[in-house]
Amino acid sequence: MGSVTATVASPTDPNVTRWFRTFSAIVASGFRRYATYRQATVAGAVTNSVFGLLRYYVFLAAAGATGRVAGYDRAQLATFVWVGQGLLAVVLIWGWTELADRIRTGDVAADLLRPVHPVTSYLATDLGRAGFASLARLLPPVLIGLFFFDVYLPRRPGTLPLFALSVLLAVVVCFGCRYLVNTTAYWLQDVRGPLILWTLCSGVLAGLYFPLGFLPGWLEALLRYGTPFPSLLQIPLDVLVERDPAPAQLGLVGVQVGWAVALLVLCRLVQRRAEQRLVVQGG
Repeated sequence: MGSVTATVASPTDPNVTRWFRTFSAIVASGFRRYATYRQATVAGAVTNSVFGLLRYYVFLAAAGATGRVAGYDRAQLATFVWVGQGLLAVVLIWGWTELADRIRTGDVAADLLRPVHPVTSYLATDLGRAGFASLARLLPPVLIGLFFFDVYLPRRPGTLPLFALSVLLAVVVCFGCRYLVNTTAYWLQDVRGPLILWTLCSGVLAGLYFPLGFLPGWLEALLRYGTPFPSLLQIPLDVLVERDPAPAQLGLVGVQVGWAVALLVLCRLVQRRAEQRLVVQGG
């Protein structure tokens, strides 16, 4: 019988090195691209800070005289609100229709001719955008919270690195969801319906409007483990405010890893299926 030898690509393999260089270059170009929108960045930071004030005092009222609600004390609620306001722009739950617009106009044909897979290319660009947003949109609300409110500071040495990893996974998970919503344009042309549905579900179920801890325990667990939405905001913020013990936090980040892998695989499958029926208008 013949033997089959499995080979694993080495990190020093020229193809792997070339892939990382290409990916890094696209990430850097995404960073530079979004860094040009300075006025929009300032306006967005101001808007997020104003709404942060409203959200914080609503949550403070919910905490009442006891100062605790749904497992959060007042300091944890402050951190939840102000870091959450900054993460809105980093994760970018709403507002991305670039792929859908390119599908509708037929410009997506140019994406398919490039040597980099569309999912990889758009993901790298989105990571560059998130890198810029981490500096320009995350820091202002966080600084406001630190200077003017009694916020909760992490007490475990591993919390901040775990939070950084959780935010990175949140960006990937959100990208996967947004990419899938945009790919409905291959079949529908007009994606306003799926976008409205995504906007409603992501805002409510991601922990933006209220922490999911406000819900009954069984419903919170169902949403955390059965849907990708809590991986966008709720899980990273819960990691930062140390609402759960350290082993539980690791488990939640593991849930994010699972959703990130599953969504990227699904994006590739949907993209392949869409390319089989793509008809460019006028071509």
